[in-house]
Amino acid sequence: MNGNSPAGDDAGHGSKPAMIGAEGLRDYFTALQTRLVTAVEAIEGSGGKRLRVDRWEKEAGAPLRGNGCTCIIEGGRIFERGGIAFSEVSGAALPASATAKRPELAGRAFAAMGVSLVLHPENPFCPTAHMNVRALLATRGDAAPVWWFGGGMDLTPYYPFAEDVRHFHATCRAALQPFGDDCHARYKKWCDEYFFLKHRNEPRGVGGVFFDDLSEGGFERCFALTRAVGDAFRFAYLPLIEKRQATPYGERERDFQAYRRGRYVEFNLVWDRGTLFGLQSGGRTESILMSLPPIVKWRYDWQPEPGSAEAVLYDMLPPRDWV
Repeated sequence: MNGNSPAGDDAGHGSKPAMIGAEGLRDYFTALQTRLVTAVEAIEGSGGKRLRVDRWEKEAGAPLRGNGCTCIIEGGRIFERGGIAFSEVSGAALPASATAKRPELAGRAFAAMGVSLVLHPENPFCPTAHMNVRALLATRGDAAPVWWFGGGMDLTPYYPFAEDVRHFHATCRAALQPFGDDCHARYKKWCDEYFFLKHRNEPRGVGGVFFDDLSEGGFERCFALTRAVGDAFRFAYLPLIEKRQATPYGERERDFQAYRRGRYVEFNLVWDRGTLFGLQSGGRTESILMSLPPIVKWRYDWQPEPGSAEAVLYDMLPPRDWV
């Protein structure tokens, strides 16, 4: 990092009213960001780029108060674009995206903290990946504060390697195993349902795990589960990059990658709650939209050639039990 490293009860009520300001949370999230940046720079290698460290702070009087550190790579040896961001923000009222399923929280002040990551490799045989872990606290006057955790990771391949998808899902399952035999199955199903483009009637990728509004089992359990997901990402995803980064590719593969990246953009701008939360709450646009790939294409009613590798990818997308 060039010497400039980035740094309850079952209902989620009351037991940890100051949790967003707790050093334990901040220490974990900033350390996770540093580990992820170090790992990405190691894959880029001595001939690759180091991530640009962009520290920011919302100006006084802005709708959203807070600060963060966005680490960006563009035009790298391996990663065409990627971002690993830490943010800690607060606002006077939760945005609509956060209260759509919990209308009883409308009008509450909030504080949120977390790490988000999106990596877009240049090689079409390397998949795109997303990971996010976060904590949020909502307060209103003398009412009991409400806290919850959220997060997950998911994989978006452009070419079909079933063994890579199995590895990704197996790592997710192992990370969640200590939290119950049914935990992985629940959060895998949630991921399959969440990362789905309703207007296209197709999945964004091959899934992973996803959870939100997590408060069951108490604060310590929820924080531990969130850490397990954040810590597992490197082991789920980076071995796939190491395996595929040297695979030869041509214009056809890059063209298809750009087309499928269009689905990624559509999901993030139309359906993703995290993107909507950031934009609706007056967050920092550059950091929120760091997830978008640099080169994207759209076509009218395009279909893959039967029997092609591109068609096999489409056959792989529907949810299934990978492990």
